This record gives sequence, structure tokens and C-alpha cells, in this order.
Amino acid sequence: MRIYEDTYRHKGMRKQLVDAIRGKGISDERVLDAMMNIPRHYFMDSAFDKIAYEDRAFPIAEGQTISQPYTVAYQTQLLELKPYEKVLEIGTGSAYQASVLAEMEAQVFTIERQRTLFELNKEFGFLKKYPNLKFFYGDGFEGLPTYGPFDKVIITAAAPFIPPKLLQQLKTGGKMIIPVGEGQVQRMLRLTKTAEGAISQEVFDDFSFVPMLEGKNN
Repeated sequence: MRIYEDTYRHKGMRKQLVDAIRGKGISDERVLDAMMNIPRHYFMDSAFDKIAYEDRAFPIAEGQTISQPYTVAYQTQLLELKPYEKVLEIGTGSAYQASVLAEMEAQVFTIERQRTLFELNKEFGFLKKYPNLKFFYGDGFEGLPTYGPFDKVIITAAAPFIPPKLLQQLKTGGKMIIPVGEGQVQRMLRLTKTAEGAISQEVFDDFSFVPMLEGKNN
């Protein structure tokens, strides 16, 4: 069961969390403001209510996790997001990351391969405040060619390789944030499409994500 009450205690814990993330080097105030505006405990079972604002990942349905807030902030900051940009997110999960992007006024298209999570998010009342957030059930490796090209692409699972179809759906000048690696640790990359077929790559810190899997899970 989820709790949909945002008390002064929740807001106080959220401010402490945002201050801690800022202290770890996140400097984009739009990212921090978005995270301050979103009640993270809404995205978790009520059993986690007292610890929802600790800077760590927690389990959700289908063996997935709600990402560590610092990781969400880190990936979002690397996106260099501008209002009204079209963003493709691979791996909706809890939809917390998607809601941060939507709060920052992006046009968000998010894909989830687990039908249970997809259905839960479609019925999640808090997310109805974001008409700029669209949910899709499908294979993240395929992307959403019908809705592309996208200004930005963000992958929130450990990719064994850079999916070529996602690069094809990126606009020239667009950026992709992707954790790549098949072991316990992945390297965060930012890819920029400099021209058709030309990609520049920047390498950032190591993280640990659940694996990105092909296909759909019924």
C-alpha cells in the first residue's frame, strides 16, 4: 500500500535529502528543485515511509528497484535538459525518474517491459498531474521509432551494449545517458550525436543498475 499524504515531516526529510545530494556535487538547481517537489515516498510501499528519503535504492515490484536519489540526480544532470525537449526513457520502473523529467517540463516517453509495473504506473494517481508524461509497454532495445526522433534518451538499467536503434532515434545534437557493462558495475556514458552516424562519447563515474533485458515480460 502507498501513502499519499505529504506531511511537514516528509518535506523536512526531503529537504535533507536534496541538501545531501547537492553536497555530493549535483549543481543543477532545476534538478534539485524537481526532486524537492516530488514526494518520493508516494512511489514506495508504506512500509518504507520512515526511510524513503535515505539516499539509497529500495525494492519495488517484479524484482526491480527505485533508484538511489543521487543516481537519479546524476543522470538527469548529465542530460542537460531544457524545457519542452522530447525525452525517451528506457525502464520506467517506479516512474520516479520519469516524474523528475516531467517536473522539469520535458515531454517524456517512457518504456517499461514488465507489464505489472506498466499497469501500476498507469493507475498511479499522482502521475496524472503530468500530461507531458506518456507510458508505453514494450522492449526498450527497440525504442519508440513512431514518436522519435528525441532530443534526449536516458537508460535506467545496465545495458550490455549501446542499442543501435536508440541511437537512430536520437536527433542530431541530441544526448544519450547510458550505464554500460554486464558485471556488477557499469560505467556511465554520455553520447552526443554530432552528425548522422557520428557519435562522441564522454565517460563518467561507475554505478550499479539492474540489467536491461530484451523483449517484453508478460
